[in-house]
Amino acid sequence: MADVVVVGAGPNGLAAAVILAGAGLDVEVYEAGETVGGGCRTAEVTLPGFRHDICAGAHPMAYASPFFRAFDLAAHGVELLTPAASYAHPLDSGIAGVAWRDLDRTVDELGRDGKAWQGLFGPLVEDWPAVVDTAMSNMRRVPLSRGAVRFGLRMFEQGSPFWNARFSGEVAPALFTGVAAHAVRPPRALPAVGAGLLLATLAHVGGWPVPRGGSQAIVDALAAELRRRGGRVVTGHRVDSLAEFGSARAVLCDTSPAELVRIGGDRLPTGYRRRLGNVRYGPGSCKVDFALSGPVPWQAPECAEAGTLHLVGSRAEAMAAEHAVAAGMHTDRPYTLIIQPGVVDAGRAPAGQHTLYAYAHVPNGSDRDISEQITGQIERFAPGFRDLILAKHVYTAAELPVYNANYVGGDIGAGAMTLMQTVFRPVPRWNPHTTGLPGVYLCSSATPPGGGVHGMAGTHAAAHALRTVFGIRADPLELAGANAETMPGS
Repeated sequence: MADVVVVGAGPNGLAAAVILAGAGLDVEVYEAGETVGGGCRTAEVTLPGFRHDICAGAHPMAYASPFFRAFDLAAHGVELLTPAASYAHPLDSGIAGVAWRDLDRTVDELGRDGKAWQGLFGPLVEDWPAVVDTAMSNMRRVPLSRGAVRFGLRMFEQGSPFWNARFSGEVAPALFTGVAAHAVRPPRALPAVGAGLLLATLAHVGGWPVPRGGSQAIVDALAAELRRRGGRVVTGHRVDSLAEFGSARAVLCDTSPAELVRIGGDRLPTGYRRRLGNVRYGPGSCKVDFALSGPVPWQAPECAEAGTLHLVGSRAEAMAAEHAVAAGMHTDRPYTLIIQPGVVDAGRAPAGQHTLYAYAHVPNGSDRDISEQITGQIERFAPGFRDLILAKHVYTAAELPVYNANYVGGDIGAGAMTLMQTVFRPVPRWNPHTTGLPGVYLCSSATPPGGGVHGMAGTHAAAHALRTVFGIRADPLELAGANAETMPGS
């Protein structure tokens, strides 16, 4: 048996495995799916030749995450393609707010609210490494820096009743609200504001890239590096009990709290197991992949340059839609996130054709196919879209756990981003990665810093396992690979 077993081959599990193997340990990874990836897979789910990202599609953290800055995706053959426009937010008036990689261009195009946008994000862009290090910490030892202070002040401003005081128009507030809704929380909630500030800052630093060929390229690179370091990956193996790995010195679980309870069972301490059973899961997502005969005919032409779009309308509409979902209701005009990889990666579909990624927020566990509502939201801002649809594939929120058991009720974040479950994630305890069972750790997005393809939950868990189980105090980022000091566009 290996020194270390990792359960789950998502980005966090593979990041932990790479670090542990880099310390000279014998590492095995077990994955229930037939391929590695977890929330980072790519497959042909509509028509032959159309490659769709199943969960994560755009990757703001691919340049910025401390783990990926150290690992260096480009050095491992991953080509990141970055649209000029990180994200766009169209409105019914036929105009759109656009977060360009170029902050100055964004400011210029926001008109009377440009100065306010500059004041909100300019200092964060200037201090982006400190902002990222703060957001990617384990929420127990948060680095104190000028960037952290700037980030915190803006978070409390935008999470307060004064969040509109900075702006006078409708475009800039909608542009920020759309990105804050990535947290699947009402956009003025502090965790949503924090996520929005981080993602919008990165939009003006390295941008929001998509990997050539699909998100699968990221996890394939991690798995290849693990194998190069002597580790092994076993796919198609669903772990049912920690007892399978009795002789391993450490087990790291890239799983949801519910999955950890399932495989840990009575081996877990009673109190910890009970608290895991009380973890709140957030709203789900209904995911729709479209095969299209051509590019989306956006009414606002600049939307054609954006890799990601947020379709919901005004700030008030976004708030209403997210509050409805949080209350367990469906809405006819849901918050809909779109990724159009063909803006920079023509190889995702046959010549002249396109893939389109879409998901909308729905109540947890919803079995409702809302692809018609999603189509309606796209048609609202791109008249004629329906005529381009060649095929579509739908995952309801209730079906997503079949694809990935970590998505309880369709919650792709492995736990609601409430304030308590952001700081004390998944349950209140000083070290969020320990389980009370010696040598067993939780390393998924259920732990800090939460959801996203960044590898940092795995990094934090691996660092603790190295110190406490193996007595190795090496810097886990040095073990991940050569450190890259700068990002493109920085």
